[in-house]
Amino acid sequence: MVNEKVKINEKINKKTVMMFGGAIIAFLIGSGFATGQEILQYFAGYGYLGLAGSAVVFLLLVYVCSSFLEVGHREKFEKGNDIYKYYCGEKLGFFFDYFSTIFCFMSFVVMVAGASATMTQHYGTPAVVGGLLIASLSLVTVLTGLSRIVEIVGRVGPIIVAIAICVGLVAIFKNYTNLDPETVSLSIESLKSSEKLVKASSSWYLAAFSYVGFCMLWLAGFLASLGAKAQSPLEAKSGGILGGALFSLAVVVVTLGLLSSIDTTAGTQIPMLYLANNIHPLFSSIFALIILAGIFSTAVPLLWSVSARFTVEGTKSFKVLTSLLATLGFFVGIWLPFDKLVNIVYVINGYLGGILLVIMCYRSINRRLKKKTVTLVEDTEKR
Repeated sequence: MVNEKVKINEKINKKTVMMFGGAIIAFLIGSGFATGQEILQYFAGYGYLGLAGSAVVFLLLVYVCSSFLEVGHREKFEKGNDIYKYYCGEKLGFFFDYFSTIFCFMSFVVMVAGASATMTQHYGTPAVVGGLLIASLSLVTVLTGLSRIVEIVGRVGPIIVAIAICVGLVAIFKNYTNLDPETVSLSIESLKSSEKLVKASSSWYLAAFSYVGFCMLWLAGFLASLGAKAQSPLEAKSGGILGGALFSLAVVVVTLGLLSSIDTTAGTQIPMLYLANNIHPLFSSIFALIILAGIFSTAVPLLWSVSARFTVEGTKSFKVLTSLLATLGFFVGIWLPFDKLVNIVYVINGYLGGILLVIMCYRSINRRLKKKTVTLVEDTEKR
């Protein structure tokens, strides 16, 4: 009986693990990562200290992603956002539930703005074109349901990250002389005086903390719902570790790529397009489409998270609400500047997400200590 239980707990499907990891990567790519604006503000803007920030992000993201999936598998929440009440209790959980929902919608607006900026910067199209494209595709995909969403974004996410890593590596090899620590330091100092460099925080460690914080508010409800589909705790946890680790690797490579050309990438709306154009002008046109795919892969689960919070997937009310949210997100997204949205929306919400991280760590440690205490008491009674 014990052996059967162990086998069930260790049941794992590699394809599912990869799909979970891919879904996490796809969700986190978004307009901020795909365009390079997010990496510039949270990591490259601090020079080599930004790499220390990426190490912090790696450790925390792996913990957060694996925990959300594992808890979602074990608890089988009625709604994914119930995970906030699990960690924070009824009252504080209620606050984080609604706050994260608002933030997810605000982030969807950022995705629309990022698509508009990408199309405008590279193809010279009116802002309405990129925004309409992402809003429309997101709406159609969300209406297909969660299983289909995971299948689509879970496959496209790793491909986009792999291409972004390649662009970063080419930039590093082409401009490796610019990565001398003294050169990087001088470039960062000169950019400070020119006010071209927008940073997420006054220090690299607060930026890393804030980065994980806003990622958490994106991921919590989505991963809690996704974890319920896992066959075992190990399968759920493995998917979280894979997704968090691969995304963190991409952050490191892209950070170094941007640092190798920090003088010119700082101040641009879409820094990654500059790196792609340096490889070849034709490739930059292809990469602009890849950026749009990355934005799409995040916009979809963000829009789904908001609609699924208030309505039941597949119902008429779900379809109506999703349509209204996509329309509102489109109009707001084409009106506000992309880089300012990233700096304001992500940073403010990131610190509140950081508070959730502290609570989550405290509750997890507390539960484990209680579990050990109960086990010790039971062992003592048996003796």
